[in-house]
Amino acid sequence: MSVLERLAATVEARKGADPDSSWTAKLLARGPEKCAEKFGEEAVEAIIEAVRGDRARLASEAADVLYHLLVMLAARDVTLAEVMAELERREGTSGIAEKAGRG
Repeated sequence: MSVLERLAATVEARKGADPDSSWTAKLLARGPEKCAEKFGEEAVEAIIEAVRGDRARLASEAADVLYHLLVMLAARDVTLAEVMAELERREGTSGIAEKAGRG
């Protein structure tokens, strides 16, 4: 199991946890919209670090983005396995062809 899969399992396990004892539970308790907002904030921070060119800070912010993506997905009951299946479905397809196929 990859670190991303372990993190997704931890996020899922925190769904029923006490929000006072878990940051993940606290985020989830605030609802899907707040989880999405937090994901967006983290994505912007990653963009800023990408523009600045600080590799270490970008790696750190990218880790935050992945975590908050998993929380946002969990808030809407979308699993990492579903996302991975979609990536596998797209594998080997050109990005241009894949976008054209969306409609």
